Amino acid sequence: MLHHPLDDALRELLPRLRRFAQWLTRDPTTADDLVQATLERALSRWSSRRPDASLRSWLFAILYRQFLDGRRRAQRHAWLLGRLRTEEEPQWPSAEREAVAHAMLQAFARLNPEQRSLLLWVTVEGLSYQEVAQILEVPIGTVMSRLSRARQALRRLGEGETTTPTLRVLR
Repeated sequence: MLHHPLDDALRELLPRLRRFAQWLTRDPTTADDLVQATLERALSRWSSRRPDASLRSWLFAILYRQFLDGRRRAQRHAWLLGRLRTEEEPQWPSAEREAVAHAMLQAFARLNPEQRSLLLWVTVEGLSYQEVAQILEVPIGTVMSRLSRARQALRRLGEGETTTPTLRVLR
């Protein structure tokens, strides 16, 4: 049986991809499906990969885009189902939204996926700002400012603030 160096590289990255997918989806089964879909897409599009690009950042970019595409599909599906529904269902507040953030891990879980992604890539996975900029296809300055806002939001949530920060109005 032949052994390819790509197999070793992919095996080494699987736990990191799975951990990232679990933070995005918050469900182990869905995370496994997302990682599988990521690897399928990567292998089917291997010829389009830039040779100078990092395998790790390329796979994270694919996983993140797969996650966003899935969320968009789910939102469209929910919207269509909502239009078909004839009677109103009661909306119950979730326990997560009612609870106050007591620990930094809980605060981290309450960040939006984009902020969690940035913090995971930079602090846990050790990606450089440049690699994150390539994943998101934005300038490095945008990554730095988004990361700053994500850290600020995490600090606020860690201190128990539960209000949603107001958005700046650009003129």
